[in-house]
Amino acid sequence: MPGGHATRAGRLRVVPLVTLSTDIGWEYAAQMKAVLARGLPFGHIVDLSHEIRPHAVREAAFLLRHMAADYPAGTIHVAIVDPGVGGSRAPVALECRNGSFLVGPDNGVLWPLARTLGFVRAVRLRREQVGVTGPLSPTFQGRDLFAPAAVALANGRPLSSLGPAQEPSRVELPRPRRTPRAMIGELVHIDRFGNLITNLPAAWDPPGRSPAELVLSRRAPRRLARARSYSDLEVGELGLLVSSFGLLEVAQREGSAAERLGAETGERVELRPAASPARA
Repeated sequence: MPGGHATRAGRLRVVPLVTLSTDIGWEYAAQMKAVLARGLPFGHIVDLSHEIRPHAVREAAFLLRHMAADYPAGTIHVAIVDPGVGGSRAPVALECRNGSFLVGPDNGVLWPLARTLGFVRAVRLRREQVGVTGPLSPTFQGRDLFAPAAVALANGRPLSSLGPAQEPSRVELPRPRRTPRAMIGELVHIDRFGNLITNLPAAWDPPGRSPAELVLSRRAPRRLARARSYSDLEVGELGLLVSSFGLLEVAQREGSAAERLGAETGERVELRPAASPARA
């Protein structure tokens, strides 16, 4: 939970947590954390991930929404998945209804979380208003602009002091749909085990243990066993489970479903009841 330290007047000031979600890897994240550590008390920086798939803005937006939404009110979330760094996209900070702030590039990575937390307003970060006096790297604004902005917000600077008002990009995550015969959605994330996370809500899946049929893009259908947990599957068997995201997941026990099926994020996913085997 957020802690605090005494001010000169003797009052305890609560300092919020700052979370980091990036695709930049640990060596570059360490440079950002050096900036944060100079301005924040010890223990107030939380690494959510520095291994998001490079340049995958929509996948990062999905992950940030699910990783960060349950952190305490007032947390500052910094997200750096920024293939357009140094270009025309705006550097922004967003304020949410629960007192949290989101800091990062205005490329859509922040919006699903902002909408979940209750978006209020946003500003375009200006280096001189943030208080950056040194040069800005055209390739690493995470360290040179976003981290200082997070420190400023954590130390009580009002959002309006960091730059002019900005209308953020409202990039929505893909939405699934249902037909009388199937659920149709998208493969939104592949985790480190090779499990395929769809955007299909688990609540849409009818109860029962009958097999399901998976169609990825235009490939041939694959039969999936339904399982409550990975241990319900035989080693090497493909199955359909409810992921920890509350979404339907395709997994291979002790193997990679992504490698087995040659799957990639962004692919169309169709799930439907499997046809009954023909009688002999």
